[in-house]
Amino acid sequence: MSKKISTHKRPTWDEYFLDVAKLVAKRATCLRRSVGAVLVKDKRILATGYNGAPSGLKHCADVGCMRQKLKIPSGERHELCRALHAEQNALIQASLYGISVKGSTMYATCQPCIICVKMIINAGIKEIVIAEGYPDKMALDFLKEAKIKIKKIK
Repeated sequence: MSKKISTHKRPTWDEYFLDVAKLVAKRATCLRRSVGAVLVKDKRILATGYNGAPSGLKHCADVGCMRQKLKIPSGERHELCRALHAEQNALIQASLYGISVKGSTMYATCQPCIICVKMIINAGIKEIVIAEGYPDKMALDFLKEAKIKIKKIK
């Protein structure tokens, strides 16, 4: 009996979880950027999050984007936004259900901003895997200082 040889290339774990983050991003309600985040430990998904308005509040699709109206560039004035970031929502979901994320890896469709990075540092996340960058050098500087690895993959 011969063994069937598969020509299918399995994704690496990083590719797999980043693909999950891309799927999660499809739930985003932000009009400017769809972002997804997945928290993983020991190859198990702990929590997910996407960017959008807080639970029960109207989405930007319903009321418009304040940042667009004010012509605020990406990476600036995060407080002028209805939405929570995907990374924030993943951390909040974990906390709502009593799940520790200490020592976990965050997979995100783009590099976290400085606000999210400060939360990631304090949550004890050890590594971040991203698909694309973001215009926030301070966030990268903080990650380096905190010795949190950030890896970009396609």
